[in-house]
Amino acid sequence: MKTDYDVIVCGGGPAGIAASIMASRLGSQVLLLERYGRLGGMATSGLVQPIMGSVESPLVESLLTGLGGRHVDFEHFDLNAARLVQDSGADILLHCLVTATQMRDQQVTGVSCATKAGRLELSGKVFVDATGDGDVAFMAGAEFEQGRPGDCLLQPVSIMFRISGVDERSALQCGSEEQAMAISVNGKTWHELVAEAQKNGLLPQTIGVVRLYSTHRKGERGVNATQVNGIDGTDVRDLTRAELEGRRQADQVLTFLRRYAPGYSDAYISAMPAVVGVRETRRFLGTAYLDRHDLLEGRRRVDAVVNGASFPIDIHNPAGDGQAEGFAAQVKPYDIPFGCLLPKQIDGLLLAGRCISGSHDAHASYRVMAIALATGAAAGVAAALAHRYGVQPRALDVKKVQEALAEPAGSGDA
Repeated sequence: MKTDYDVIVCGGGPAGIAASIMASRLGSQVLLLERYGRLGGMATSGLVQPIMGSVESPLVESLLTGLGGRHVDFEHFDLNAARLVQDSGADILLHCLVTATQMRDQQVTGVSCATKAGRLELSGKVFVDATGDGDVAFMAGAEFEQGRPGDCLLQPVSIMFRISGVDERSALQCGSEEQAMAISVNGKTWHELVAEAQKNGLLPQTIGVVRLYSTHRKGERGVNATQVNGIDGTDVRDLTRAELEGRRQADQVLTFLRRYAPGYSDAYISAMPAVVGVRETRRFLGTAYLDRHDLLEGRRRVDAVVNGASFPIDIHNPAGDGQAEGFAAQVKPYDIPFGCLLPKQIDGLLLAGRCISGSHDAHASYRVMAIALATGAAAGVAAALAHRYGVQPRALDVKKVQEALAEPAGSGDA
């Protein structure tokens, strides 16, 4: 079994998928590691859909098309991802949990993985941390922030689930807090009905909005409503509590929908996720840092590796229900600079996905999957070029990264 690679990508969610594809297209020998049995991250294991956020990138749109589009086909998303990764030439190892890093001075040179056959030692020239929680960067000793300023509270976690048996002729649909306040049901807004159910104990105090998304199947909806506060997604005790409480809340939400939502009287839970959805844990400090003002002003950067990222500052309330700021603040399309992917003082490592360098509120925008695809693609390109030129990622000419990202086919000529 091969154990030495040019580029090793840790984490098989959208960021890791994109990183693996791009690094391999640029000629590196690539291994993608995933702790669970399916690629796709929250899109498969967490039943999170639709894929939200946008960037100004034909490459990302091409990847989204290859994965099956923004409305996730949960039964095939992981296979679509595996096909794209393997067609690029990269290897995949599932059921492979990274448990430690090997370091030389301040450089990551290898990772240890827990497998059913025992510990597996892997070495590489460049690593991409696409684990969501930044597990590799954490084990390497990279500096990070966690939670919002002042009280360090993290965004709540949620169980997303699917329901079937929905009557499409009359079914209510609601995708946001704003829509909940505009939709009328029997003389009341959807928001008012949820608030009444919360008040009378039918719904938990943490559930202030019930969002219902169409899926690729008729009569089916994705439900984003459950909310468990006070959870640190890196603490196994907290995660255990969240998994159990979130699933119990799903039953309460179903009871509420069957009683009050038009078209849902015969609805039933048809799928529950394998893991709870964690929005926020560690944010690693890079050589650049995104903050709220960058997003609100739509700041553009000459050193950008993601152009025109866009998604509201969507901070789910860590100390109550609904939005922490009333409504999600709208952003102007903003750029993500290369330095947000480069952890301070740690070499041989790039960040991708929601663990990149930025503030609590900036993170609430760039954490979504389409933007994670973009940061993953950038990290994969940078990893491959760092290996090609025999330099550390931080020593790369960002123009080389930008040029390679502008060539979706990944010709390897950068």
